[in-house]
Amino acid sequence: MPEILSAPSFNARIVERLGVGPTSRRERVIHSLDGLESPVSPNALATAGADLWARVQRQVAGLGPVDFLLGLDAGGILPTVALAPAAQLPYKIAWKLRLPLDGAVRFSEPHAMRTDVYAYGIGAGQRIVLVDDEVTTGRTLANLSESLREAGALPLAAACLVEDTSRGARALLDGLGIPLVALATIEAAA
Repeated sequence: MPEILSAPSFNARIVERLGVGPTSRRERVIHSLDGLESPVSPNALATAGADLWARVQRQVAGLGPVDFLLGLDAGGILPTVALAPAAQLPYKIAWKLRLPLDGAVRFSEPHAMRTDVYAYGIGAGQRIVLVDDEVTTGRTLANLSESLREAGALPLAAACLVEDTSRGARALLDGLGIPLVALATIEAAA
């Protein structure tokens, strides 16, 4: 059984994905905010957002002003919407949609079926906190951070609901100067 750590308002675990192909991940992190096993109370969502924002403020030295949160399609939408009111910050969502909009930044989600993701309205000097539901290898957030920097934006930190500590995401993001803040950690079986 994998190790499970949780915050008072939040818990997560790893389950086997059924019927996946040989190139897909065999496991999935499920958590108390995804609505898979039971309905989610709005209070639970608000509490998780407040708890995660409090951790970001405590753990990210010199965070300074933030222009907006940038959540990832699709799993990052829920934590972004939970975090925004707690942080009193606007948010944007990066989508797997290529559109004719200004300030487009393309990055890759390597483990997904559709790997191209786009953030829009990105400009030089914008100070951004990245948000996702789970972080395993960290490659998606690393790719996004590099693309944002190429556009002149400043990714300040990454916040997630669950960090899988067995895949090296924290070290990868630390190497890029992106602190990773998680509401809970879990370790997948090797």
